[in-house]
Amino acid sequence: MKEMAVELFNDYAFFLVFLHVLGAIVWVGGMIGMRLAVHPGLQHIEDPKKRMARTLEIVRNLFALVLPFIVLILLTGLVMGLAVGAPGTELATVVYLKEAVWSIMTVNYGVMVYRRNVAERRFVSGDMAGAREMMEPIPNLMLPINIALGVLALVLGIYLRGF
Repeated sequence: MKEMAVELFNDYAFFLVFLHVLGAIVWVGGMIGMRLAVHPGLQHIEDPKKRMARTLEIVRNLFALVLPFIVLILLTGLVMGLAVGAPGTELATVVYLKEAVWSIMTVNYGVMVYRRNVAERRFVSGDMAGAREMMEPIPNLMLPINIALGVLALVLGIYLRGF
């Protein structure tokens, strides 16, 4: 597997790095846009039902958009990590750290998707308080955590590329 990853990286390094960075841009950038632009704008919708319906729709769309990019980051990161992260080297430690960061972000993403889906079921059944309770941690805690971790992962990625 390592030999195949090294060969892929040697032949397609530009494309692998490009796709990896594109995935990070969409995922991290989408979360930043959601937290800093979309979420505050939604707060101006006065009708709580309309605000919740719009929030659930927008969050569903964001989560659907970023899922293929999360898979892309995983696949390209696996190839690049195997190719450059020789065990026992300084780069291996950074690769493992970056993998841990993306893994935590992915688990957090999964929990956000779960909370959003539960919120939608509660909303549809008329339980506005329950829907709000499930959604509240997403913009106030979970997105900021993933944004901070995403920025850290980007810094680690730049370090791995030798800048």
